[in-house]
Order: sequence, then structure tokens, then C-alpha cells
Amino acid sequence: MIVTPQLKNQHLLWRAGFGPMAEEYHQLPTASHKSYVNSLFKASAKGPDMIDVADSALKGLVMGIKEVGMQQRGLDEVQRKKIRQQSREDLKSLNITWLNQMVNSDQQLREKMALFWHGHFASRNINILYQQQLLDIIRQNALGNFGDLLREVSKSASMINFLNNNQNKKNHPNENFAREVMELFTMGRGNYTETDIKEAARAFTGWGAALSGEFVFRKNQHDDGKKTVLGKTGNFNGDDVLNILLEHKQTAAYITRKIYRYFVNDTPDEGHITWLADRFYRSSYDIKELMKDIVTSDWFYDAKNIGCRIKSPVELIVGIRRALPMKLENEQVQLLLQRLLGQMLFYPPNVAGWPGGKNWIDSSSLMFRLRIPQLIFDNDEVALQPKDDDDQMMGMKDMGMKKMGKKGGQVISAAVDWETYLKKFEKVPREKLLTAIAGILIQGAEPVNEKILNKYIDASSRESYIKTTTIQLMSTPEYQLC
Repeated sequence: MIVTPQLKNQHLLWRAGFGPMAEEYHQLPTASHKSYVNSLFKASAKGPDMIDVADSALKGLVMGIKEVGMQQRGLDEVQRKKIRQQSREDLKSLNITWLNQMVNSDQQLREKMALFWHGHFASRNINILYQQQLLDIIRQNALGNFGDLLREVSKSASMINFLNNNQNKKNHPNENFAREVMELFTMGRGNYTETDIKEAARAFTGWGAALSGEFVFRKNQHDDGKKTVLGKTGNFNGDDVLNILLEHKQTAAYITRKIYRYFVNDTPDEGHITWLADRFYRSSYDIKELMKDIVTSDWFYDAKNIGCRIKSPVELIVGIRRALPMKLENEQVQLLLQRLLGQMLFYPPNVAGWPGGKNWIDSSSLMFRLRIPQLIFDNDEVALQPKDDDDQMMGMKDMGMKKMGKKGGQVISAAVDWETYLKKFEKVPREKLLTAIAGILIQGAEPVNEKILNKYIDASSRESYIKTTTIQLMSTPEYQLC
């Protein structure tokens, strides 16, 4: 495979974002690659506005409760039910609002990094205030300092409640958070002992969260005795343990490897990872500099690293919406698509997040993936039912399942702006249209079989040809790769 300037630019836009927008198709072959890199980092330099969709009445109810050592038990049943019901509705809005940010924001790199951290610091919590607080922490720090991000996530109400640290008390330590912060968030399995976990759990005693989401340190619940963690001994608190974890180069290696597999290739190149991790550690965990090292390296654009990753469900949905400018009248259908494809934002399968890679694909999910572009084109109905996994969905198994269509499912209701899309190919000769469209939509794969494709393309007019060629190419297995 020859890596053309256009393919190189598209590779950058898919890995450091969610693919090119239709409006920029014409400049992909000629735009300076360096200018694309610079613009990605420049656009993502500013901290984003917080996504705040929480109902004002819910906020008033929560903030009006004077928290004096009371958690959810301090509310009466009517208040608890109201919070749960409103949180469920607001979580739908949070999901869709963030998805729209991924589609439309110029801060593509920041949102893509935030999606990565969303899976790395996986947390399930039905409280909308906690979830949007954690999302804000992740988006604000997505390209900042990993140490800052780790500390803020560790003190977030969402993570404290998800990993039971409110129950971590002197003489009765709960090891959940201490275990996961070592195994999943920093060093990785095999680089610590069970004793390290037990001692670290003691250091995190007293860390809690108020009902309204603020971090609370309960001194009377903290074990202030000496602890030994990873060979160091002292009267450590939680911050001390996080610092000890950051001092270990293994943390830089673990994070770098995970980022490499997400942004470069699921098969790690040990030489590249060693070089990146060393620079990451010496930069005091500067995420932006790590990403610059990756996307400005020649090996990032090697043919073996292009078109080798299976798009996650969110990448697929967002990428289609960026490629085909559209207005969704029924935005909540995207919740159903996420559930059917196996990646619902804010509902990771467990604290390890989504496994990714080939786990995204099985026989049923692949067939449904291939149908989505045609469903959009036809404004057809999604009548499939997701698996009943209500343990994961926490009472929200009907999320995105509002009945609307004749078949008992949801209608896509997408108004595609075909005029904008068609303009990008108006100067392309008729005989070169297929090559031009495929060159943008199919990322680095072998050429699609033209004879097979032509059986399903409407060639009655130039407009019909472009539309149906686009939909058919999006409906191929090759389109699932980026």
C-alpha cells in the first residue's frame, strides 16, 4: 500500500479525531500535513466548557440538603426516587450532548483523548451530577498532566462511590479502589503485591464524597499509622500513594502502552513504546507532548499502522455523522445504536472499561454495523432489541428504546445534507468517482471489488451514483477499519 499525502492526512484525522468532515474533503490531497498537526493541537489547546445537562430542580434538591456526614440514607424515599428518575433522563442528554461535541467540535484531539480516558477511568454511576463532574475532569485534563488527571479522578464522587471508597475506614479498610488504581489506572497487573494493596487501602481510608459531589476527607476515619507501599514506608495518605505510583517508571510504561494500542496499533512495537514512555516520564507525564511524539513520528504513518484498527461503536457513529452531514430528528436512536453495538457512553461493562479491538465484532454486531448506512439513507427503522443486561444498565435497560416505528422499533429520521456532500465531488470526472469516494471512505484497505459494488449502485444519474456509492462503501467490512 502506498501512503499518499491524502491517506496520511486522513490517518491523522481518524486517529487523533473522528475522521474528516465532508466540508474538508477537497483539501485532503493537497493540505500540508504539518498544518493539520498544528491545527489539531491549536484547536484543542483551550479548556472546554463543561457539559451541564442536570435538571435545575434536581440540583436544587441535592444542594439544598445540608450534608452532615449523611449520604443517600439522609434522603427520604420520595427524594431518592425523584433523583434516580431525573438522573436517568439527564444521563441520556449527557450522552447525546457529548456525542454531538465529538461530531461538531473543532477540538477533535481533546474529545478523542477524552473518549480514551473515559474508558481508562471507567465508572458506572446513575447520579448525573457525579457523571458530568467526572466527564468534565476528563475533558479538562485530557491533554494536560496525567498526575493531575489521576488525582482529580481519584477524588471524584463518581469513582469514590463506584469503587466503594466511602466504605474505606480505619480498622475496616476496603481494598477496591487501592487495587484498581494500581492494576488498571497506573502500573498494571503484576507490578505490585497484595501487601501493597492492603497498605495502600489504609492510606485511602477517610476519602469520601458528599452527596453534592465534593471530595470529603473524614479525618476520624483515616488510618494515620505507618504503611509500606512499593518499598517505601511512612505515615502515608492517599495523595502520597498516588505520588509513589507516579514515581515508578512502570506507570509511564503502562499508560504509554495503552495509548499506543488505542491510537497506533493493537500490536505494540516495544522499541517505540520504550522511547515514548521514557520521554513521557521525563516530561512529568505531559499527555500533550506524548501525543505530539506519536503523531509527528514517521512510523505512525507506516502502512502497517493505517486501517488496522476496528472502529469502536462511538467512533463508527460519530465518523458517519462527520462524513455525511445530517440532522437527526430522533437523536435518542443513537442510544439504541450504542447499546446494540456494545458501547454505551457512561455504562462501561466493568471498571476495566471496554476491551476494544476484535471484541467489538461478532457475527451479529458486524451484520448490524453494515446495515446502519442503509438505514440512514432509507430513514428506516431500528427494530432490534439489545440484550437484557440490566445489571450493567442499572435500571436503564429501556434506555433509547422508545417505540416509534411500525415494526416496534425506532426510526433513524436523518436528514442528510446531500448538497454539501455532493459539492465535494463536482470536479471529479465520472469515471473517477468511485476511486475518489473510496479513497476518502476506505482507510488503507485493499481496493473494493468494483464489479460487486456496481450491482448495488444506482447509476441512473451522477447524483444517484455518488449517493449510492457512498452508502454501499460505508456498508462494507473495510469501512469498519480506520
